[in-house]
Amino acid sequence: MKKSAKFCTVATLVGALAFGGAAAANAHGYIGNSKSDVTARAAMKSNTNLGPVQYEPQSIEAPKGFSLDASTGGPADGKLASAGTDIAKNLDEQSPDRWKENEVNAGQTISMGWEYTAMHPTSKWHYYITKNGWDQNSPLKRSELQPLATVQHDGTLPTEGTVHQMKLPADHTGDHVIYAVWDVADTSNAFYNTVDVHINGDAEPEKPDTEAPSAPSSLTANNVTSTGVQLTWKESTDNVDVDHYEIQRRTKGGDFKKVGSTAGTSFKDKDLTASTAYDYRVVAFDAAGNASDPGTLSVTTKNEDVNPGPDTEAPSAPSHVHSMGTTANSVDLMWSKADDNVGIDHYEIQRAISGGEFAAIGTTDKTSHMDEGLNASTSYDYRVVAVDAAGNESPSSEVFTVRTRDDSTPETEQWSSTAAYKKGDRVLHNGSVFEAVQDYQGHGDPTWINALSLWKKIG
Repeated sequence: MKKSAKFCTVATLVGALAFGGAAAANAHGYIGNSKSDVTARAAMKSNTNLGPVQYEPQSIEAPKGFSLDASTGGPADGKLASAGTDIAKNLDEQSPDRWKENEVNAGQTISMGWEYTAMHPTSKWHYYITKNGWDQNSPLKRSELQPLATVQHDGTLPTEGTVHQMKLPADHTGDHVIYAVWDVADTSNAFYNTVDVHINGDAEPEKPDTEAPSAPSSLTANNVTSTGVQLTWKESTDNVDVDHYEIQRRTKGGDFKKVGSTAGTSFKDKDLTASTAYDYRVVAFDAAGNASDPGTLSVTTKNEDVNPGPDTEAPSAPSHVHSMGTTANSVDLMWSKADDNVGIDHYEIQRAISGGEFAAIGTTDKTSHMDEGLNASTSYDYRVVAVDAAGNESPSSEVFTVRTRDDSTPETEQWSSTAAYKKGDRVLHNGSVFEAVQDYQGHGDPTWINALSLWKKIG
């Protein structure tokens, strides 16, 4: 019986359990909460030479779209562990003894728990594991991964302390890597985590996956112009999981050729010829390479001689403006892209000292902007406006307010392993300042000051 891609696993997945995590202002999430059997590479305090990511294991954020087909998006091969970010570049180093491992057993059902320091609306989590015989001396690549589990979500906030249960393959033993991806619903980004495991026990043979996904259905053409077409379709189902879709195209009488692939259920085909009939096929692939029957559609592009008139349609408003990192003197802004009937030319970033009048501080054709030269301990309001090539301006985004950090070091007391602390408390330990990221009661364990789920080093 085929399972819907809305809840697909190699084994059984179970929903979330609650854990009382606290939120930091500009942070996101990593694997390793109190209910988790494993901890991410970046958050394992026993790992050495992690670099800056040891203080920000929750911030390995990069564009989403990851699948085992490298053309669909996500981080590049060789930079999967770091997601291509400078803060986590040390994570791409790879050797058999480079990283501390979580001890697990062959065929074990493990708990994979997320520690959120700021939650985001979520579309899905997807998990992969290295294949038997993967190269432990080279940075991780897609070709060395196979699917482990996928959990779809409805676009709402996840439950605090999300935990997913998943069964490890019975034929895997020895050193392996689990690659975890958390897809955010309200931005174009995802969070990427690498988990090192040593799987104990005797390997048992696994049956190969020979079942193909169902054919993509309800293939539809939207926004057809003289040079392009937007294709959409309903997701396929598979006994394990659909990995990606391949889009093929031909002109009438020609042969089908691949024009792209995607992990989602839409694709924009560009640079077409006006007044021309095209046939499309969309084929679903699982990670084992099994291909579905195609979903098919015929489309004729519009006549380029038809004068559409001037472009008077404004873009939609950019959304979900947030900060990727705030210091005493800078704010690293990011937002979700706007839509337009023709295309976005650029974004204008506007800023006001909280409660004051907005003024433009810059433009960019990207969905991010670093605002520098700010005053410490000051609240700023930001909003973003999208502009198309015809000069049509969108409504402004919702106002995002952020306060820069204090550039002074407050008086702090020495940390005690037996004291109770509140989120935001600051302490001194071995000459460094630490800030509590959640409320907790100490019980005498001298290592808790190094627990990234409890304290972050700020100076």
